[in-house]
Amino acid sequence: MRTLLRTTTAAVLAAALVGAAAGPASATDRLTDLAEDLVAAGAPGVVVRVDDGRRVTEFARQAPWTRRDHRLRPDDRFRVASNTKTVTATIALQLVAEGRLALADPVERWLPGVVPNGGAITVEMLLKQTSGLYDFLDDPRLVGLITGQEPRRWRPAELVAVAVGHPPLFAPGERWDYSNTNYTLAGMVLESASGLTYGELVERRVTGPLRLTDTRLPTDATFPGPHAHGYEPDAEHLAPHLPPGTPPGLGFAGPEHHDHVDVTGIDVSPAWAAGGMTSTARDWQRFQSALFSGRLLPREQLRAMLATVPQDTGTDRYGLGVMEVGTPCGTVWGHTGGLPGYSTHAFADRTGTRTVTVLTTRMERFAPENTAVEQALFHAAVCRMYGR
Repeated sequence: MRTLLRTTTAAVLAAALVGAAAGPASATDRLTDLAEDLVAAGAPGVVVRVDDGRRVTEFARQAPWTRRDHRLRPDDRFRVASNTKTVTATIALQLVAEGRLALADPVERWLPGVVPNGGAITVEMLLKQTSGLYDFLDDPRLVGLITGQEPRRWRPAELVAVAVGHPPLFAPGERWDYSNTNYTLAGMVLESASGLTYGELVERRVTGPLRLTDTRLPTDATFPGPHAHGYEPDAEHLAPHLPPGTPPGLGFAGPEHHDHVDVTGIDVSPAWAAGGMTSTARDWQRFQSALFSGRLLPREQLRAMLATVPQDTGTDRYGLGVMEVGTPCGTVWGHTGGLPGYSTHAFADRTGTRTVTVLTTRMERFAPENTAVEQALFHAAVCRMYGR
């Protein structure tokens, strides 16, 4: 199974898909119509939250069959998955600003003997996804973790060992390729450089100072309060979306009903610094506003974060833990995230004044027929954010 945390934004759709409206009321109507279209097309649920700098528009829509599990609300907690990478990069750049770490530091300096050729791979390459390291989630041994069929408490060093057991994809710095190994290593570097655990760094440097009371780094599958339930197709309906050679009968663990599996209980905490955090749309927008407005990083480090390189497909670009994404209504900065049951687009304008979050309670990769509607909803939300 290919990487489930690999979530780059699809190429920009035609502006006609967005249908940008003339005023706030009609723009909101467009958003709710698209959310309802997405649910009608098969999405179990969707949450949209848009802050245009003056007012907030937020709502949730869900398929009737999901209501027996939970009534979806805009303030529900969810797995932000690879959006966690933005937090990891932020902490790294804070340590850089304090002189405790350098982007040019080789991995070997902080993690001796952990990575072959670690003297040629820098911290910046990890954060910018240009190290060439194999993504451990592409290894068949990790399928059981992601599906929940073979739960195991993988330690970061064990996941890295799986990755480096494969040849590198290219020489360090040669090009870009998304790999969760990079951010697991980055988390290990942060611990080595600071003397604190990654969880302590998150609490002391991000969630604590910003009072993100609904944001945490879990160590198991539990949520501390109301949370969105995530779903994936059952084994029969999943099969058409799996690559050739996948073992027959592969499916997700969890309660089954209505041709789906409730995957909320799968423990994906080993995603850790690459994708392990949970939050709410409101909390995450508060984090992004603080980040892009310069409250979390000095100007030099924020500039380094936003210095991007082309991604491997499409027109989107990647900086240090952030994506630069073009839409019909303007450029946005942030990240996407995908784990079983959860797909998230969380972005802001360059100043952090305006933010947008679109959460779907299902991974986009297992419903390719709905991708156009999902992207149209995201683009319409961005247009609403920009008042267009």
